[in-house]
Amino acid sequence: MNSSLLNIDTTALLIIDIQEKLLKAQFEQEKIIKNVSILAETAKILDIPVIISEQYPQGLGFTIKEIKEKLPENTDFFEKTSFNCCLESGFTDQIHRINRKQILICGMEAHICVHQTVHSLISLGYDVHIIQDAVTSRKQSEYEYGLKRMISYGAIPNCTEMAIFELIKCAKHPQFKSIQNLVK
Repeated sequence: MNSSLLNIDTTALLIIDIQEKLLKAQFEQEKIIKNVSILAETAKILDIPVIISEQYPQGLGFTIKEIKEKLPENTDFFEKTSFNCCLESGFTDQIHRINRKQILICGMEAHICVHQTVHSLISLGYDVHIIQDAVTSRKQSEYEYGLKRMISYGAIPNCTEMAIFELIKCAKHPQFKSIQNLVK
């Protein structure tokens, strides 16, 4: 397992399938919305690239507005029908194009789309940080199984607050107050 700390210049954020119709059935919805919004806004403040996947948006709806309104303007949206983002045509090209080695991952569902995508990204050589308090499934047990599996094959466990402060490194960072205000 790679234990390197996050770095602004080498990190990207991948938000998986936080869509209108899918969210209704998820465990701890409010916590997920709050933490993914914090991650999205952090990416905007620190100019970190963001990719959002949407699983069959024609049927499942689009990324929820609470998250959309926090995103950087240059966010890449990616439609998919595969559970694993990496199996979708063009996705790995998109990941390679942003040229970041560390990928923060949040979204749904931990035991399906998140799990399969994390596995593939690790296989491709990325350092994958799974933001545990920004990932969910329909049932808590499915969430827990998904996390155990991802961590067992090399995903780095992380959480929202740990990740955002790890990115800025110290209180002297020019965006410290903006980041601090996100978690107050």
